[in-house]
Amino acid sequence: MKISILGGGGFLGRKIAARLAKDGALGDRAVTALALFDVAAPPKPEAPFPVASIAGDIVELPEAAIPAGTDVVFHLAAVVSAQAEADYDLGRRVNLRGTDAVVDRCRALVAAGGKPPRLVFTSSVASFSAGQDSVLPDNTRQVPGNSYGAQKAAAELILADASRRGFLDAVSLRLPTVIVRPGKPNKAASSFVSALVREPLLGLDTELPVADDFAIWVCSPRRAVDWLLHAAAMDTGKLGLDRSIDPPGISTTVAHLIQALEEVAPGAAAHVKRVEDKAIAAIVSTWPPAFEALHARTLGFSAHEPVLEVIRAFIADDLEATRAERAS
Repeated sequence: MKISILGGGGFLGRKIAARLAKDGALGDRAVTALALFDVAAPPKPEAPFPVASIAGDIVELPEAAIPAGTDVVFHLAAVVSAQAEADYDLGRRVNLRGTDAVVDRCRALVAAGGKPPRLVFTSSVASFSAGQDSVLPDNTRQVPGNSYGAQKAAAELILADASRRGFLDAVSLRLPTVIVRPGKPNKAASSFVSALVREPLLGLDTELPVADDFAIWVCSPRRAVDWLLHAAAMDTGKLGLDRSIDPPGISTTVAHLIQALEEVAPGAAAHVKRVEDKAIAAIVSTWPPAFEALHARTLGFSAHEPVLEVIRAFIADDLEATRAERAS
């Protein structure tokens, strides 16, 4: 099985690559080659199969990023929420035209006689808007309240139509806010949620731009990786024309997250400083705080662990590497 990861230099891309290298297989099939693509050449994990690292522009996608014979493509490359809102042209270019380029490359593979590759796309809960008291069922209409969400929703439709046309076999996962992200803060509007845990564990102050009772739909990196790998190996026959899935995340409030942090690391919560940020609040306040996610469970997507375990997993998996990265 040949696999490509677009956005292979990002933290989820690196985690998927590491998992594939460790397991040597996806589902019940052995991995025979892995291509990692990003703006800068991604790091290669040690693996029992060849790994290629390619740098480039996703809009001008090189053939090596999705070589002939590719079975699975993880399309993780994106301009994130606050950055897409601040730079409309860049968000459209990467999130929409980049997806077009991925479709065109898959079309070329099929036109040359290849099998349509499974395309796993990271969409987002930002493609919805709802109030803080909402719990969204699986058939909720997407009405984005920000450019990033609109671009993700549009990309879902593009990929669903490409699946219908036989160019690829798409599964779009509307990921919750992934916490705790390792490394440095990024330009996502939701970056503060990871920072509420990560920075205090590093002994650093962090700013909370929303109210303590603000609720948010989240998932751990461990669970996100499990879901993405499941999407790559699952039977898509039950999906039909609708190729989008709301995975079973967990709803938490900022107050609950801070309480869990304090339970795991007493005294850490003192590093959280309440500093209102109207621009960030305006973006994240439109994101739904909870989903039913019943369809995902019937398709075999694993349930989520409690918030306490999310924090403990970050400490076990990523805290020391993050500390080293931030010190360099």
